Parts: sequence; structure tokens; C-alpha cells
Amino acid sequence: MSDLERICAVGDVPDDTTFLFRVRAADDADAEELEAILVRTDDGIQGWLNYCMHLTHIKLDKGSGAPMRNDEVICQNHGAYFEADTGYCNYGPCEGAVLDDLDITVDGDHVFLSDDEFDYVGQGEIETDPADRSSSSNVEF
Repeated sequence: MSDLERICAVGDVPDDTTFLFRVRAADDADAEELEAILVRTDDGIQGWLNYCMHLTHIKLDKGSGAPMRNDEVICQNHGAYFEADTGYCNYGPCEGAVLDDLDITVDGDHVFLSDDEFDYVGQGEIETDPADRSSSSNVEF
């Protein structure tokens, strides 16, 4: 499996929240980094881009794990519920939408990125400049 990019150990993916990591468009070192999450499901582990489908600049996992309930990832901003195994939004302002998935492969005790459209960048959230005081709020003044 040397052509796959290791994300983490299976044991690093929590049962009750998400595991956060970063990707970028494949074969483009200048591409913007995107955040992605891993979630445990009844069938294993699933990967999704870390953005609510209602307003796609809103992150599901804000750095400390997205809330989950009954095998659903919850958007803290909008109250949308996404099924962990399908990404389908079954409640909230984007009901009927589906999260953008990432192909992952579990081999033994490791989780690998196997999506040809993305390259693995690293674990955790996108680093931002601490001096940047711009807001990602939806409220305009």
C-alpha cells in the first residue's frame, strides 16, 4: 500500500466525535488546503470534507471534534444532522444535501487516503495567522 497516504492509526479515530486532518488538490502544491474529517460508522471509518453543506465555509469540526449523536455528525452552527455513513443531511437547513466524501482505505491498524483527487497534508486544522482578526461569521454589520 505504498501508493496510499497514511492519515492515522485506526485507534486515533474516536467513537463519539471526529478526527480532523488536511488535504489539497492532488499534484498541486499551490492548491488551497482543505479540512477533512474521519468518523466511525457501523461498517468502519468514513471520510468527509469538513464543511457544512448549508454554508460551505462553516466547519463541522472546529478543531476539537464535531459533535455526534446516534451516528450523525451535527453542525453546531445550523443544527443540521448528517448521517456518518452516507453524509446525507436528514435534518436542518440543507436537508437532502450530501457531504463531499473522500476515499479512504483501512488496512490493518492504519487509515489511508486513497482518493486520487486529493493529497494528504497533515493532521489537525488549517493553521491561520493569529494576527488575522477577520471573521467567518454569517452576520454582516
